[in-house]
Amino acid sequence: MFHISNGNPYESEQECMLIGLIDQPEKFSGGLQQLDDAFKGNLTKLVKTGDISAKYKSVSVIHSLGNTPIKRFIFIGLGRSKELTDERLREAVGKASKKIKDLRTGSFSVVLDTFIAGKISAEKAAWTLSEAFIMASYEFPGYKKSNEPDIIINKITVFTNQDKKTIESAVETGWIFGTGVNNARTLVNTPSNLLRPSSMAAYAAEMADEYGIEIELLEKEEIEKLGMGAFLAVNQGSGEPPYMIVLKYQGKEEWADVLALVGKGITFDTGGYSIKPKDGIVGMKTDMGGAAAVLGAMEVIARLRPDRNVVAVIPATDNMINEKAFKPDDVITSMNGKTIEVLNTDAEGRLVLADAITYAKMHGADRLVDVATLTGGVIVALGLDKTGAITNNDDFYNQVKEASKKTGEFIWRLPYTENDRERVRSSKIADLNNSPGREGHAIMGGAFIGEFVENTPWVHLDIAGTATTDKEYELGPSGATGVMVRTLAMLAVGQKPW
Repeated sequence: MFHISNGNPYESEQECMLIGLIDQPEKFSGGLQQLDDAFKGNLTKLVKTGDISAKYKSVSVIHSLGNTPIKRFIFIGLGRSKELTDERLREAVGKASKKIKDLRTGSFSVVLDTFIAGKISAEKAAWTLSEAFIMASYEFPGYKKSNEPDIIINKITVFTNQDKKTIESAVETGWIFGTGVNNARTLVNTPSNLLRPSSMAAYAAEMADEYGIEIELLEKEEIEKLGMGAFLAVNQGSGEPPYMIVLKYQGKEEWADVLALVGKGITFDTGGYSIKPKDGIVGMKTDMGGAAAVLGAMEVIARLRPDRNVVAVIPATDNMINEKAFKPDDVITSMNGKTIEVLNTDAEGRLVLADAITYAKMHGADRLVDVATLTGGVIVALGLDKTGAITNNDDFYNQVKEASKKTGEFIWRLPYTENDRERVRSSKIADLNNSPGREGHAIMGGAFIGEFVENTPWVHLDIAGTATTDKEYELGPSGATGVMVRTLAMLAVGQKPW
């Protein structure tokens, strides 16, 4: 796919070439002077007239008309060098990538050194270009009979004056991160009649086999023996058997200092007897967005092989209605022995996560991150572009926050106080109740989960608003976003200090 070259970029035969423009040049100079000469100074004229611009995210397509072996040039404006950040570069490249996709070409090239400015090093530019391209060019194939087949990009040439091995490593890493996101998107976009709990288990098993990591699949009989009453209650109304999916990546000699990633895997959520309205039930195939994020992150981790120990735990079931389904007023017993009064069967995500977190702790979790499309309350509080976070440990939260900054996946910390803990303990007949009321709904969901985390350093990420989008954006189409794949992976993998 990728070819790294130290050759002259403007002398090679290419379908199209991507060039970054930083600051507003009065004329082409430096490495681009040779290109301007080939155009007999006409590129400089186009800069002066504004047809080629360094304005942030401005895209210009120029045909060579035989002046060079390269058929077309795509110039992407990067704005002012002092304002160029990872995220701004990622979005600019994403916009340019969509233009490349529109051109329906099977190959293109990039002049990497034109993207290096300010705090953006060659390695960071290579990583970001690769990651942004694959994310921006993603498209869910869908099921239309008349779907036109995509033109597959089969070769990307990266021209650079930098060390080829270093750039190749950065490009490959960005590609792996982007691939993890896209695979998570496909899982979330898949209809629930085609992605059942058993399908998710099979997907995890295939991934474990491909990348050589350990997998444990607990089926219903084993789940019952372990006493996972909260998880089983949610599954009661379903004709589909539940699965507790466990993936283990061991990057150290001893199984210690373990990071646990726990993802909500509700493949479809009717709300149970607290049934969702007709408008609210559409789109509930995406209620396994947390599980998809964890699976995507584990793919990245397994491929990059960091010196870390990571366990992923995914409770997979749907939440359906029949004569056996759990009901409001039921009292159930979780795996750790705490009893729960069910006041709302549509607050099921926190129930399956309760037993999953207990099981993650049994696997030696020293730090926990849970990811879930948990509450509509987080959308009311923060909108559709922010992931809500709750934590019991400032130091660990700061690590997660730093990972999110590196990936551009915005999170916002919500308060979590003793009053919140007391509210989820307010049942008169059980240890906990699963829905203390609408006030602070997003916080209550997290606070309930915190009762099972106890003293383990923990961050809860509510992606109800950010797991999907109804608008196309620079890094992808409408539909699933694959949010938190890169943050979770970055937390585990880390990043070189470039």
